[in-house]
Amino acid sequence: MSTRSEPALQTVGLRKAFSEHVAVDDVHLTVPAGSFYGLVGPNGAGKTTTLAMTVGLLRPDAGSAQIFGVDVWRDTVQAKALVGVLPDGNAMPERLTGREVLTYLGLLRGLPPAVVAERTDELLHVLELDSAERTLVIEYSTGMRKKIGLAVALLHAPRLLVLDEPFEAVDPISAATVKAILRRFVEGGGSVIISSHVMALVEQLCDHVGIMSDGRVVAAGPLADVRGAGTLEDAFVDLVGAQTRGTEGLAWLTA
Repeated sequence: MSTRSEPALQTVGLRKAFSEHVAVDDVHLTVPAGSFYGLVGPNGAGKTTTLAMTVGLLRPDAGSAQIFGVDVWRDTVQAKALVGVLPDGNAMPERLTGREVLTYLGLLRGLPPAVVAERTDELLHVLELDSAERTLVIEYSTGMRKKIGLAVALLHAPRLLVLDEPFEAVDPISAATVKAILRRFVEGGGSVIISSHVMALVEQLCDHVGIMSDGRVVAAGPLADVRGAGTLEDAFVDLVGAQTRGTEGLAWLTA
């Protein structure tokens, strides 16, 4: 039985290779319960692959992941009941409306019909999707897909949210709404993990952060400890070793 004192998420030695390419290499992460955790890194760093393994979407080659003490790959049903996921790609039934998607997936999880109906009404209203009541998901914009994906993740009232690039293609007004929902979720005792390569966003929202590069975690801990005296972007560039290439050779851009 899991307890509130256990980490929201803990991974030990996660590894995943695709043919000769090692995407994730011996990843150890501890996400404290009640934290807002940002997993950052450049494109191709292994963030999406790591998160997919932690929530039961991709089986690791080695290592383990636990959600509030429940092993994701030994007790998958119990682990998935504790977590809401916004995955990369966010595939869902496209020939249904947003309401139909939430109703279908809520009933599939075994929630009572009345609970599903009430929560669906609230989520569609708060996420400003009620105006698209009769619109099929296949006709949604990318931002709308992100929002209906977040609604699906929240529907069963999980203890942990794992969100892969939740603000990508979301307009500023909708982003402000999503931020408010996530902050309220954490204030109410929930835990959130988001992946991003936007340092300013993570710095604004998160209290803990992990930095990935080339499939490994190169720094992790409270935000203040990881960024030190500078900004998170400064720490990121220093740890990842990224160098700008300058603008030499672009004289033709000068008016």
